Amino acid sequence: MAEAADFQGTRPSPARRWLRRTASAVLGAPLLAGLLAVPAAGAAPAAEPAKAPTGSRTVAVSLNTLSPSVPAEDDTLTVSGTLTNKGKETISSAEVDLRVGPRLSGRGEVDDASKRSAYVPGVDPVTVGDKYTVKFPKLAKGISQDFTLTVPVDKLGLDDPGVYQLGVSVSGRTTTAPYEQVLGIERSFLPWQPEASDSRTKLTFLWPLIASPHVTAETRSDEQQTPVFTNDELAKELAPGGRLEQMVSLGSRLPVTWVVDPDLLASVAAMAGKYEVESGDTTVPGKNQAVAKQWLTALEKVVEDGKVIALPFADPDLASIAHRGKNVSGTLSHLQNASAVAATTVETILHVKPSTDFAWPVNGAVDSSIVDVATSAGAHNVIARSDSFRESTELPYTPTAARPIGGGTTAVVADARLSTLFDGDMSRAGSSTRAVQKFLAQTLALTEQAPDNERSIVVAPPRMPTAAQAQTMARALEGLAGNRWTQPSDLVAAAEVKPDPRATSKLPRASAYPKKLRAQELPTQAFQDIRTTQGSLDSFETILTQPERVVTPFGNAVNRSMSTSWRGQSLEAQQYRDAVRDYLQSLTSEVQLIEKSDVTLSGRSATIPVTVQNKLVQGVDRLVLRLTSDNIRLKFNDDGSMAELPVSVAGGHSQSVKFDTATSANGRAQVTARLYTEDGTQYGEEMTFTVKVSEVTPTVLLVIAGGLLLLVLAGIRMYSHRKRAMASDTADGNGDGPEQPSDPTPDTGPESGAPSGTGEKVDR
Repeated sequence: MAEAADFQGTRPSPARRWLRRTASAVLGAPLLAGLLAVPAAGAAPAAEPAKAPTGSRTVAVSLNTLSPSVPAEDDTLTVSGTLTNKGKETISSAEVDLRVGPRLSGRGEVDDASKRSAYVPGVDPVTVGDKYTVKFPKLAKGISQDFTLTVPVDKLGLDDPGVYQLGVSVSGRTTTAPYEQVLGIERSFLPWQPEASDSRTKLTFLWPLIASPHVTAETRSDEQQTPVFTNDELAKELAPGGRLEQMVSLGSRLPVTWVVDPDLLASVAAMAGKYEVESGDTTVPGKNQAVAKQWLTALEKVVEDGKVIALPFADPDLASIAHRGKNVSGTLSHLQNASAVAATTVETILHVKPSTDFAWPVNGAVDSSIVDVATSAGAHNVIARSDSFRESTELPYTPTAARPIGGGTTAVVADARLSTLFDGDMSRAGSSTRAVQKFLAQTLALTEQAPDNERSIVVAPPRMPTAAQAQTMARALEGLAGNRWTQPSDLVAAAEVKPDPRATSKLPRASAYPKKLRAQELPTQAFQDIRTTQGSLDSFETILTQPERVVTPFGNAVNRSMSTSWRGQSLEAQQYRDAVRDYLQSLTSEVQLIEKSDVTLSGRSATIPVTVQNKLVQGVDRLVLRLTSDNIRLKFNDDGSMAELPVSVAGGHSQSVKFDTATSANGRAQVTARLYTEDGTQYGEEMTFTVKVSEVTPTVLLVIAGGLLLLVLAGIRMYSHRKRAMASDTADGNGDGPEQPSDPTPDTGPESGAPSGTGEKVDR
C-alpha cells in the first residue's frame, strides 16, 4: 500500500510524483470498492443492535498534534495521535501512513474534504512513503495506541503555494479480511506558503471578555456598601488556568481586538475589595481579593496599547429587546443607560478610552428591528455574521466585512466559517488540532480567491469561550504570526474599510431570524418584571436622602436582568429578577406605619398621633402621611375628613405625626392612614384604625353634680349628729364615752390592677 521511498538526495518531478500517486490510487480502487459495497441480501433487521464499525471506519484515528502548523521549506513535520480499534477483531500488521495532496482549490473544497469520513480512493491523498511509517504488530479490539510520524517537509511533495490535504491512515489485516486494507483515516490540512504573498488579507480577531452576572442588587449598610455575590464562581474563572485568566494570558501576546463587558470589570473590581457571597439563607465573607486584583492588574497592562471595544453594561440581549421588549415602556431607556455607563466604567477601571460605537447581537444574527434597537442605544456599527447576512449574488470570493446598511450605520459582517470553527468541545486534542489547521487553511484559501483584491475579514468567535477554546484560538492565531498571507487589523479599522460594491447591504427579514435563537430569547414577561421593579425603585428613590446608595446597585441589577448570558437559562433568569424585586420590596418595607389600636376620644376635639418607622440606615423625607375618615363628622386639622402632613424620619428612628381632630357627634369612625410620595404615588401598605367618640354631655354633668351634692349634705348631717352625741356624753361626765362604730364601708371598690381595654384613650 505504501508508496516507494524516494532515492536518497534526489527529488522526483511534480508530474512524475503525481503519476505514481495516481497509479497507486487506481490500483487500490477495485479492491476498496468491493469492500465498501454492502450486499442488500445481508442487511440486518432494523431491530438488531448497531454493528461494530467496519471498513475504513474500523479504527478511530485522532491527530493530536501537528507541528509546525504552517511549515517552512527547511522544517520537519511531526504528526502525533492515537489509534483506537473500534471493531470486533484484532488487527494484525498495522501500519500508520502519512498522506499528502492534492492541492485544494478554494474554500469549498476545504469544506468538502473536512466532511468526508470514510476513505475514498482517488480522492484522498496518497502515502508519503514506507520510510515514514509506524508499524504495530497488532491492534487489539478496544485498545488505543499512540503514534508519532516525522517527515522532512521537502519530502512531502509540496509544489505551488496553497492548501494541501493531509491525512493519517492505518491499514492492516483481520481474520475475516486477511488482506491489507485501509481500516481508518483522519484528515487535516497543511497550508503551504513558504514566502509572504504580495497581497495579504487584513484579519480582525475579536477577543471577548464577557461573563454571566454574579453580583446581586444587595449591598451591606457600611460606608463602602459591601456587595453581595450570588456565588464565588467568578473567582474560579479568574484564577490561574481559569477561563478568564487564560483569555488575558493568551490574548496578551496576540494581535486581537478586546471586546469587553463593563459589568465584568465592575464585578472583578468589587471582588478586589471587601465582598460577601450568598450561602443558603445567609452570606459569608469572600476570600478571593488577591485573585481579582492580580487579574485586573494583568488586564490593565495588556490593553494599555491595544484596541478596546466596550459593549453596553451587562451585555444586554439586543435581539430579545427588539423582538419582545421594546414595546414594554422603559426597556429602551435601560439599554441607553447601559450604553451610557460603559465608557465610564472601562476608563475608571482600565484607564483606557474604549470605543462604544459597536453592538454585537447574539451569533451576529440581525434583522431590521435588531439594528434599530442597537442604533437607538448609540451604536453606529453592528457586528453581524455572514450566515445571517447572506450574499444575494454568487461572488467568487469572500467580500470585505464592512457593509453600509443605511442611516449612517455599518454592518461589520464576520466570516461565519472562521467564526464557528472554535465552537464545541476543544478540550480533546484531536478536535483542537483539526480546528487550528482548518482555520489556517480557510484563511489561506480565502486570500487565494482574489489575490489582487485585498480584503478585510473579521472573526467573531464564541461570546464566552472556554479555556480550551481560548487555547485553540490562540494556537490558530499563532499560526498566522509570520504574516505570510494575512496581516492583523482591529475592529475600528475594519469598520472604516471601503465597502465592496458587489457585497450585499440588504438586511435580512425578521422571518429569517433563526428559530433556535428566537426560542432562547427572554420572554416579554421578563421586561414587564423589569418595568415593575423599576417603578418601585423610582418611588423609593424619591424619599431617600442618599438615593445613590440604592439607585446604582439596583440600576446595575436591572441591566444584568437583560443580559445575553441568560439565553437558554430561563429559570435562572427568572430567579435573578425575582431576587432583585424581593430585595427591593424588603428595603421599601423598612419605612412603614406602626400598627395603631382603636382610639377613644373623650371630648369634641383631641390630637391623634400616627407613628412612622424608618429602619433604613439613611434618612427619608419628601413623604406625606394622609389620614382619611369614613365619617364626615370627624374632621382633621379643621380641613374636612382628609388631612396630610409631611414626614421626615432619620435613619433607624421613628416619628409620631400628630393630627388635630374634632367631632360634632358621638359615634365611631374608620380612619385610614397611608404614606405617599410628594408626587402622589402610594407608598407601602395602608393602615386602618377605629376612632370612638364618647363625649360627657351637660345633662350627664348635672346628674353627676347632683349626686356629689347629696353626698356632701349626707356628710354634713353625719358630722352634726356625731358632734351632738359627743356633747351629750360630756354632759354625763363619762370621758371615755361609749364605743363608736368604725367608718362605714366605702361606696366604690379598689382600683383594678388589670390592664385597661385595648383601645387608646385620647383626652382633650
